[in-house]
Amino acid sequence: MIKVNKEKCIGCGLCATICKEVFAMGKDGKAFVKAQKKIPCVTEAIESCPVTAISE
Repeated sequence: MIKVNKEKCIGCGLCATICKEVFAMGKDGKAFVKAQKKIPCVTEAIESCPVTAISE
C-alpha cells in the first residue's frame, strides 16, 4: 500500500509531477495518494522525495 506521511511532507509537489497517475496535491498543500497503482513511476517518486515521506 502506497502512503504519504503528511507530517513529513513539505508539499514540494515532486511526486505529483513524477507520477500524476498516483499522487496529487491536496488543498492543504500536502501530497496524497489518489490511486493505489503499482507502476514504475511510484518507485521514482519514492526515491525522489526529499524528505522520504512516501512509502509502500
